[in-house]
Amino acid sequence: MNEVKTYRIKGYMLISHDRLPSWQKFVKEVRALNKHQALEYVYSVLGSNHKVRRKHIRVISIEEINTSEARDRKVAELARIERFVKIE
Repeated sequence: MNEVKTYRIKGYMLISHDRLPSWQKFVKEVRALNKHQALEYVYSVLGSNHKVRRKHIRVISIEEINTSEARDRKVAELARIERFVKIE
């Protein structure tokens, strides 16, 4: 069975590419099964929140980190959950 890991993804995204283009740095921490899924999630989040196309996102590094190193509180809290309970 695959285990969910924590990844830190660093890179740059091109903001307002048509008017006044500028590259903005980003650091995202996500929980995923592998690097590919973590990268796809970051593309999805940046695209939906900032209206950035994939070709305007430059990833510098993808590293697997220990959950205790996570700076994002939501990611750290998700890592501590042992099981989900479905209430009907």
